[in-house]
Parts: sequence; C-alpha cells; structure tokens
Amino acid sequence: MSTNFRRERHSVSDLKIHLVCVTKYRRSVFTKESLAVIKESFLDVAKKMDLQILEFNGEADHIHALIEYPPKLSISQIVNSLKGVSSRMYGKAGFKKPYGKDALWSPSYFVSSVGAAPIEVLKKYIQNQEKPS
Repeated sequence: MSTNFRRERHSVSDLKIHLVCVTKYRRSVFTKESLAVIKESFLDVAKKMDLQILEFNGEADHIHALIEYPPKLSISQIVNSLKGVSSRMYGKAGFKKPYGKDALWSPSYFVSSVGAAPIEVLKKYIQNQEKPS
C-alpha cells in the first residue's frame, strides 16, 4: 500500500480516480494548445478544491486525468467543477466548441477508482481478519 496518505483532522485517506471526459458529440476539437488550456484549468480547480492532478493527457476528442482527492468531496462535485471551469476557460481562450454549441463536454464521463492493492489482495486481507471470540 502507498505511504503517501492524505492526513486530515478526522481522517487518513488515499483516494484516487481515473477520469475520462469526452467532447460533445465526440468531436475532435482538441489541439496541443487547447489541451494545455484544459490542463491549466484542471490545475486551477485542483488548487481551489484541494485536489491533486497526478497525471493529465488527452487526444483530439477526450482527456484522461489521474486525480487524488479528499474524502469530503464527492466524485460528481469534482467532475462538475473540472468540466465547467475547463469549458469556460476553453471558450475564453478563443477555441471553438463542437458545432458552435455552448458545451464543450458530453454530459457523461467515465471514472474508476484506482489504488495500490489489487482487489483480490484486499479480499484476502479482509477474509483473514481475526474474528473476536
């Protein structure tokens, strides 16, 4: 297991997600420059929400981000903030959104929790706990 835990007043956590967001209508609108704007907006949101963007990359029609977050935030809060701010910054930077619409992102997203221990190892650990007598 990881030793870089987030330590807060009432909790110790190691919460990480892999987030994938696709553009509206899965249109190929991203360039190297526009992905830099998206990444910068993600970093701004991360600073304000006490997140860490551990990795970020993308292709012409979607992005991937590895995010560490505190237990007080829900994944939907994080995604809504990241997508909302990045869409606004993308537009302000002068980049065109799919079909000239207001939205950059599809309303859906993919997210998966990630961690250091495989699920089978965790299952065995839990199964092997000593039961009280």
